[in-house]
Amino acid sequence: MHLNTDHFARCIRTLESSLTLLAASDPDSIDYEIYRNAVVKGFELTLETGGKLLRKALKAYTGSPREVDSLTYKDVLRHASKHGLLDAHAVERWFRYRDNRNSTARDYGVGFAEDTLKLLPGFIVDARALEATLLERLGNAEA
Repeated sequence: MHLNTDHFARCIRTLESSLTLLAASDPDSIDYEIYRNAVVKGFELTLETGGKLLRKALKAYTGSPREVDSLTYKDVLRHASKHGLLDAHAVERWFRYRDNRNSTARDYGVGFAEDTLKLLPGFIVDARALEATLLERLGNAEA
Protein backbone atom coordinates (compact mmCIF):
# COMPACT_ATOMS: atom_id res chain seq x y z
CA MET A 1 0.00 0.00 0.00
CA HIS A 2 1.25 3.45 -0.89
CA LEU A 3 0.04 6.45 1.04
CA ASN A 4 0.11 9.96 -0.40
CA THR A 5 0.88 12.52 2.31
CA ASP A 6 1.05 15.58 0.03
CA HIS A 7 -2.22 17.12 1.27
CA PHE A 8 -1.21 16.56 4.90
CA ALA A 9 2.16 18.23 4.28
CA ARG A 10 0.42 21.18 2.65
CA CYS A 11 -1.97 21.50 5.59
CA ILE A 12 1.00 21.63 7.96
CA ARG A 13 2.79 24.26 5.83
CA THR A 14 -0.38 26.36 5.63
CA LEU A 15 -0.82 26.14 9.39
CA GLU A 16 2.79 27.20 9.93
CA SER A 17 2.38 30.16 7.56
CA SER A 18 -0.85 31.26 9.23
CA LEU A 19 0.85 31.07 12.61
CA THR A 20 3.74 33.20 11.33
CA LEU A 21 1.31 35.84 10.02
CA LEU A 22 -0.55 35.78 13.32
CA ALA A 23 2.65 36.30 15.30
CA ALA A 24 3.51 39.33 13.12
CA SER A 25 0.10 40.95 13.70
CA ASP A 26 -0.91 43.45 16.35
CA PRO A 27 -3.08 41.55 18.87
CA ASP A 28 -5.58 44.42 18.85
CA SER A 29 -6.01 44.41 15.07
CA ILE A 30 -8.62 42.80 12.88
CA ASP A 31 -5.75 41.09 11.03
CA TYR A 32 -4.88 39.28 14.26
CA GLU A 33 -8.44 37.98 14.54
CA ILE A 34 -8.47 36.91 10.90
CA TYR A 35 -5.15 35.06 11.24
CA ARG A 36 -6.18 33.54 14.58
CA ASN A 37 -9.34 32.17 12.94
CA ALA A 38 -7.24 30.84 10.06
CA VAL A 39 -4.88 29.16 12.52
CA VAL A 40 -7.72 27.48 14.39
CA LYS A 41 -9.30 26.20 11.17
CA GLY A 42 -5.88 25.14 9.88
CA PHE A 43 -5.32 23.20 13.10
CA GLU A 44 -8.68 21.47 12.71
CA LEU A 45 -8.01 20.56 9.07
CA THR A 46 -4.51 19.29 9.79
CA LEU A 47 -5.75 17.19 12.71
CA GLU A 48 -8.55 15.66 10.66
CA THR A 49 -6.26 14.99 7.70
CA GLY A 50 -3.73 13.28 9.98
CA GLY A 51 -6.48 11.09 11.41
CA LYS A 52 -7.69 10.10 7.95
CA LEU A 53 -4.17 9.19 6.88
CA LEU A 54 -3.69 7.08 10.00
CA ARG A 55 -6.97 5.30 9.28
CA LYS A 56 -5.77 4.54 5.73
CA ALA A 57 -2.36 3.43 7.03
CA LEU A 58 -3.94 1.02 9.51
CA LYS A 59 -5.65 -0.79 6.66
CA ALA A 60 -2.21 -1.99 5.60
CA TYR A 61 -1.85 -3.73 8.98
CA THR A 62 -5.21 -5.46 9.22
CA GLY A 63 -7.17 -7.96 7.22
CA SER A 64 -10.40 -6.07 7.79
CA PRO A 65 -10.69 -2.56 6.34
CA ARG A 66 -14.27 -2.42 7.64
CA GLU A 67 -12.99 -2.89 11.17
CA VAL A 68 -10.66 0.08 10.71
CA ASP A 69 -13.51 2.16 9.26
CA SER A 70 -15.57 1.53 12.39
CA LEU A 71 -12.89 2.76 14.80
CA THR A 72 -13.36 6.04 16.65
CA TYR A 73 -10.70 8.71 16.20
CA LYS A 74 -9.08 7.86 19.53
CA ASP A 75 -9.16 4.14 18.73
CA VAL A 76 -7.36 4.91 15.46
CA LEU A 77 -4.65 6.58 17.55
CA ARG A 78 -4.45 3.58 19.90
CA HIS A 79 -4.10 1.18 16.98
CA ALA A 80 -1.49 3.44 15.40
CA SER A 81 0.55 2.99 18.56
CA LYS A 82 0.14 -0.81 18.41
CA HIS A 83 1.61 -0.77 14.91
CA GLY A 84 4.46 1.63 15.68
CA LEU A 85 3.07 4.61 13.78
CA LEU A 86 2.89 6.67 17.00
CA ASP A 87 4.50 6.08 20.37
CA ALA A 88 2.46 6.09 23.60
CA HIS A 89 3.46 9.64 24.52
CA ALA A 90 2.50 10.92 21.07
CA VAL A 91 -0.88 9.19 21.35
CA GLU A 92 -1.56 11.06 24.61
CA ARG A 93 -0.66 14.35 22.95
CA TRP A 94 -2.88 13.55 19.96
CA PHE A 95 -5.71 12.82 22.44
CA ARG A 96 -5.23 16.36 23.82
CA TYR A 97 -5.26 17.81 20.31
CA ARG A 98 -8.47 15.94 19.53
CA ASP A 99 -10.10 17.03 22.79
CA ASN A 100 -9.15 20.63 22.02
CA ARG A 101 -10.57 20.32 18.52
CA ASN A 102 -13.83 18.98 19.93
CA SER A 103 -13.98 22.00 22.24
CA THR A 104 -13.36 24.43 19.38
CA ALA A 105 -16.34 22.95 17.54
CA ARG A 106 -18.64 23.90 20.45
CA ASP A 107 -17.05 27.06 21.87
CA TYR A 108 -16.62 30.21 19.82
CA GLY A 109 -14.98 32.50 22.38
CA VAL A 110 -11.49 33.95 22.43
CA GLY A 111 -10.45 31.56 25.23
CA PHE A 112 -10.72 28.43 23.10
CA ALA A 113 -8.64 30.02 20.36
CA GLU A 114 -5.94 31.00 22.82
CA ASP A 115 -5.91 27.45 24.23
CA THR A 116 -5.46 26.13 20.70
CA LEU A 117 -2.59 28.56 20.05
CA LYS A 118 -0.75 27.17 23.08
CA LEU A 119 -0.93 23.65 21.63
CA LEU A 120 0.30 24.56 18.16
CA PRO A 121 4.08 24.44 18.52
CA GLY A 122 3.92 20.87 19.84
CA PHE A 123 1.17 19.92 17.41
CA ILE A 124 3.21 21.04 14.41
CA VAL A 125 6.19 19.00 15.62
CA ASP A 126 3.95 15.96 16.11
CA ALA A 127 2.26 16.42 12.74
CA ARG A 128 5.64 16.63 11.00
CA ALA A 129 6.80 13.50 12.84
CA LEU A 130 3.66 11.65 11.78
CA GLU A 131 4.15 12.74 8.19
CA ALA A 132 7.76 11.47 8.27
CA THR A 133 6.71 8.14 9.80
CA LEU A 134 3.98 7.61 7.23
CA LEU A 135 6.35 8.48 4.39
CA GLU A 136 8.98 6.10 5.74
CA ARG A 137 6.55 3.25 6.29
CA LEU A 138 4.15 3.59 3.37
CA GLY A 139 5.73 6.12 1.01
CA ASN A 140 4.05 8.40 -1.47
CA ALA A 141 2.15 6.99 -4.41
CA GLU A 142 4.21 9.19 -6.74
CA ALA A 143 7.53 7.90 -5.36
